[in-house]
Amino acid sequence: MNVKTLRQDIPAGLVVFLVALPLCLGIAQASGLPPFAGLLTGVIGGLLVTALSPSRFAVSGPAAGLVTIVVASIQTLGSFSAFLTALILAGVLQCLLGLLRAGRFIALVPGSVIKGMLAAIGILLIMQQIPVALGAAGEGGLGALMSGNVAFSASAIGVAAAGLLTLWLWTTPLVKSVRVLSWIPGPLVAVLIGCMATFAGDRLFPALGDGLPRIVLPAFDSLSALAAELETPDWLAWQNPAVWVVAVTLALVASLETLLSQEALKKLRPQYPAPSPDKEMFAQGIGNLTAGLLGAMPITAVIVRSSVNVSVGAQSKLSILIHGVLLLVCGLWFSSLLNAIPLASLAAVLLYTGYKLATPRLFAEQIRMGWAQSVPFLATIGGIILLGMLAGIFLGIAVQILCSIYQSHRNALQLTRHDDHYVLHFHQNLTFMHNPKLQGVLAEIPENSLVIVEQGNAEYLDPDVKAVLRDFGENAPERGIRLSQWPVAVK
Repeated sequence: MNVKTLRQDIPAGLVVFLVALPLCLGIAQASGLPPFAGLLTGVIGGLLVTALSPSRFAVSGPAAGLVTIVVASIQTLGSFSAFLTALILAGVLQCLLGLLRAGRFIALVPGSVIKGMLAAIGILLIMQQIPVALGAAGEGGLGALMSGNVAFSASAIGVAAAGLLTLWLWTTPLVKSVRVLSWIPGPLVAVLIGCMATFAGDRLFPALGDGLPRIVLPAFDSLSALAAELETPDWLAWQNPAVWVVAVTLALVASLETLLSQEALKKLRPQYPAPSPDKEMFAQGIGNLTAGLLGAMPITAVIVRSSVNVSVGAQSKLSILIHGVLLLVCGLWFSSLLNAIPLASLAAVLLYTGYKLATPRLFAEQIRMGWAQSVPFLATIGGIILLGMLAGIFLGIAVQILCSIYQSHRNALQLTRHDDHYVLHFHQNLTFMHNPKLQGVLAEIPENSLVIVEQGNAEYLDPDVKAVLRDFGENAPERGIRLSQWPVAVK
């Protein structure tokens, strides 16, 4: 590390901290957990995982994509302490996956399923945060809003709307063209606008402040106070089968999101040699194991913070370590300032994050790619929303396999005609599953024809396929059909 690197990494770490701070607080709030849990997760990801990670630029911490899993898991298990036990087990599973070099299997997950998973997470995030943005959090969720029996807060709606407008403005060329503004993260500006509203409400318009629920961070005046705030896992919960289901879900989804972030990061800033996905999974496993022990949230590598880290010129891991230290300092000594942040501002940040995950353009792109891509994509979304994350992912993979098999069978064989000559093309290896298609094609060949077989792309023919070809060849002379380059011997 030289002086030039230091000059670039320090400001990069500061910018990443400013982006991560509202996201850590918002993700914890969206998960129904104390805001300090979000900051603690960011600290573990920024310090411990970064120290073990092979990547110089990947920023780890709480991810919006895991919010719905955390909420559903805590409801299923009945307590946060039982969830922490599942998180510890998930960390152990991730470590084992890394040691077993399972990172390469990420390539087996279809792209349509991955995009469907991210879109479903975005939709669920939007559904969850709409009541918060309307000032109706804790009153029955979106279902209660649909019934019309919930009172809204005009001040919360105003703050959320201002936050969404700010986040949109920060993506426009007008703001990007101003160098000073382009260096200030949009989420931070949205949160600052919310803080201004709370200050104005406290001092000038008490009615405005009363309708703005806020972040509640404890003040730590000693190490014992800090230790008392940390939740401990329920060590007996491992006997509950549901805990293992949650652990497997967390391990798979967290690993998937981490490896996807790594793939995306390669396109933004290539590293040579490329970071090992197996070492990255092991590092994330240690992070989640630690998070479970200390009472934090699940950790993944997050592409939003990682891309910011790269875009502001980070040169080494120092920028990520600086961001982790700043999160720790804020949580320990500046809680009173953070308590001025309204939940509606964080809801705006998360609503915008959900929109980016489930943008209408993504749906249009998948539909344009044809039914073989759009059907698994939509099946994954529907499965995750209706059945849960793990079941939805497996449903999407199953539908993609079926669509791929259908497409494969549809194009495996082709029969072309030239006068009384028929050319039968084998475009790929044939198994017993191709027999119905093969029998249908052979039935189209009329009497007194010449049949030529082209099988340059088929290196293997299943015995059942050979049996169908042999039966056709033995009956061919009776129908006046002549065979050329027939792939099996005929008596």
